[in-house]
Amino acid sequence: MKRQIHLNLFIYGRGHHEAAWRHPAATKRALTDVEHTIDCARIAEAAHFDSIFLADTLNLPPDTDTSARLWLEPLTTLGAVAHATSRIGLIATASSSHTEPFNLARQFASLDHISRGRAGWNIVTSFSIPGARNFGSGRLSHAERYDKGEEFVQVVKKLWDSWSDDAVIDDRARGMFLRKERVREINHEGPAFSVAGPMNLPRSPQGWPVLVQAGSSDTGKDFAARHAEAVFTAHIAKTTATDFYRDLKARVVAAGRRPNQLLVLPGISAMIAGTETEAKRMEQELNELADPQIGLTRLKDRFDGFDFSHLGLDRVLRPEDFPDPARNESSRGRTELIVGAVRRERLTMRQLLAKLAGARGHYVMAGTPEQVADVIEDWVDSGAADGFNVMPPLLPSMLEAFVGGVIPILQRRGRFRTAYEGTTLRDHFGLDRPVA
Repeated sequence: MKRQIHLNLFIYGRGHHEAAWRHPAATKRALTDVEHTIDCARIAEAAHFDSIFLADTLNLPPDTDTSARLWLEPLTTLGAVAHATSRIGLIATASSSHTEPFNLARQFASLDHISRGRAGWNIVTSFSIPGARNFGSGRLSHAERYDKGEEFVQVVKKLWDSWSDDAVIDDRARGMFLRKERVREINHEGPAFSVAGPMNLPRSPQGWPVLVQAGSSDTGKDFAARHAEAVFTAHIAKTTATDFYRDLKARVVAAGRRPNQLLVLPGISAMIAGTETEAKRMEQELNELADPQIGLTRLKDRFDGFDFSHLGLDRVLRPEDFPDPARNESSRGRTELIVGAVRRERLTMRQLLAKLAGARGHYVMAGTPEQVADVIEDWVDSGAADGFNVMPPLLPSMLEAFVGGVIPILQRRGRFRTAYEGTTLRDHFGLDRPVA
């Protein structure tokens, strides 16, 4: 049997291209209209995607006036989506830097109950300085964020396991709702958190919601090897994706886990049309709507506030034009990717900003459905991915193009399901259910 491909839909505003909100093919719905998210989720579910994913931000981005970057809080939104769908997985981003383990454990367990076993948590160690200010604190260093995140996840797992699966008996005749001996306090005392427990909610259908992570630094990969069951990762080229895949799977084995219990899902943002020429024309049309100043602002944010405005847009860049990614306290993995692309491809600033405008450093292409399907198969068969985090540049039009064009090709080739075989996100991803 051919290796099956996993597909997650990343729903992001009106599309992943930074100018998507201006394009006539993007949704006409308001960014705060939950029906847009529900529509996209239903399209993906009808195509048998494994899951959908919602990102989050904890501050108002400085370029929102010209880039329309805002969205509803993910967990609340997915509660609505859960009732509008029945099989597709529902993954929400939530920060371990700016919340409490007890609150988060209850929220995700509740979503897992509401959706009957379809919840996933994308674990984020927040690096935003404006975001930290909204919680009355300064930003933690890269190492501090991961230290806190490590303890946070350990506490959440303990809370999810504080009820045995058979604790609730709900025996009305005997007047006995639960076996108290099957519910345990956790009594966690650590450097960052003191949590007594138990959770005041029974164990959820999946035991734990599926744990997702996206860090690409060495610290982030070690964290993923211990805890993550799916990793969203960004790569501009297959070569770096292959190196990342091999490295991460080796770390999973070193952590005492089986490699098939962690899926690696790089992002792909594809402009799709009947011919490659038409797809590239559409891509250029969208790129022409992008503002280089917005790109420079986002690049500055990635590099801890470094000002790139002195660099000409059409000068060939050098790695020396960028701060050392190893000293970056924001997203180290993404900054390493950017500097690597500059070193490898000798890009101008204009070319770099165009690459990042499409999907913020993920793989971007324009082509026919067959060409997109070929790339997906090639990456999986080459050991660069277990599947993809699908990031349509325009929503819902490019999602519909992917579903109508790429999915049938993958199904005919025996690489993607034609019906759901299980009911939970763990079933779709092929993951074990944790034992309490």
